[in-house]
Amino acid sequence: MTERLGKVFTDVYKRNMPDAFVFALLLTVLCTVLALIFMPVSPLEVVSAWYEGFWMLLEFGMQMVLLVITGYSIALSPFLNKRIDALGALLKSPRQVYFFVTLVGCVLCLISWGWIIITAILARELALRVKGVHYPYLIACVYCSFISWVTGLSSSIPLLLNTENNFLIEAGVLKDTIGTALTLGSGLNLFMIVLILLLTPLLMLVLMPRETGSKELSDLLQSEENTHEERSIKMEAESMRLPGKNLSDVLNNNFLLQLLITVCGFSFILYHFYSRGLDLNLNIMIFIFLMLGMLLHRTPLRYGLAMKRASSNVSAILFQFPFYAGIMGIMIHTGLANELALWMSSSATATNFPVFAYVTGGLVNFAIPSAGGEFAVIGPSVLEAVGYLAHSEVQGLEMMARSAMAIAYGESLSNLLQPFFLLLVIPVMAKGIKIQARDVMGYLVLPFIAFFLVQILVLYFWPL
Repeated sequence: MTERLGKVFTDVYKRNMPDAFVFALLLTVLCTVLALIFMPVSPLEVVSAWYEGFWMLLEFGMQMVLLVITGYSIALSPFLNKRIDALGALLKSPRQVYFFVTLVGCVLCLISWGWIIITAILARELALRVKGVHYPYLIACVYCSFISWVTGLSSSIPLLLNTENNFLIEAGVLKDTIGTALTLGSGLNLFMIVLILLLTPLLMLVLMPRETGSKELSDLLQSEENTHEERSIKMEAESMRLPGKNLSDVLNNNFLLQLLITVCGFSFILYHFYSRGLDLNLNIMIFIFLMLGMLLHRTPLRYGLAMKRASSNVSAILFQFPFYAGIMGIMIHTGLANELALWMSSSATATNFPVFAYVTGGLVNFAIPSAGGEFAVIGPSVLEAVGYLAHSEVQGLEMMARSAMAIAYGESLSNLLQPFFLLLVIPVMAKGIKIQARDVMGYLVLPFIAFFLVQILVLYFWPL
């Protein structure tokens, strides 16, 4: 029955879900109409808000591009290919691949959400080595594993709450920071981690398609690709040499030059973690990927060729991120997101407040698909409303912490129904094949429903 339902949802998505870019355009129109109906703004003010927001994610978009191509270039190295070959020999069946990839993805995203790139690389390489893997479903497994990130070390909302002089303190919503013991280290969050690590791989195992048809990666590839792409990189680098000895060839293929740069890079990486502890931010992750890729490819020319191949499929990130930023601009600068948060939280009680925060986080995420950006918009309204429900200052702090985590859980889960962060996975996993978000999203509906019901019950019944 679950397989039949999964097939139904997949067919519905394929027939009705447009391209991810069209999805962004439709969201833009929807938010514009809602702002004009419910907010005291003129059409010009909405368009101005859209334009002002258009440039809000430029830095983030560039970080995403670098995260994708530096991570993917590592997968093209001889060292990693040999390790994945060994792993592929241990995993004999598609069932094992689905379970392993989903579990590893959940664990990696607990460390940092950007490590979904590593999961995507691993999944693609395993799909080339293990027969019978339903590739669109494997992409869904990778994307589903992403839901664990808000419970882990890179979760932006609890880290923000624990930051001195954050915007909530400056606005008077909070008197002091909320420590991670009440958010990431709370019993509720630890239970959510265990729940995600256990339920996600098992769920994707139960829901897996029984027949692959022509959905294996080898069948989907548009042109014949060499599984060991590092050999062709070596061959291409060698073919670019000029006859005889030339200074340009010596520099292009110089291992010592690249080694010198990577030694400097890794020296700073060690200093960074020594001085700041486990501070895993996007910039240091990209820097690690960059230095590691340079080291594994050995010469500047080979690394340049690897980066060229890795960057061949990132156009979606480059031009779609500004449109999502424009949607954020409409939600923020017209006050629409704040109005939605006030409307949702006004119906909350001391018992059901986490559920309302959870649903609010999930809904607003469709228009502001960034946990930190979303919380900056709706956080003050939700936490202030929750604070009025508390009977004491201590209880108020605990309720605010739980509401913040509920927003994070809702935001993360609703990603399964919208393709924004799939833009990180697709450039890696769809290289060389014709596959779109609509081919993947249908497999995520049942996991969404299952986790939605479970998380709602946990949030409602978990004691303060």
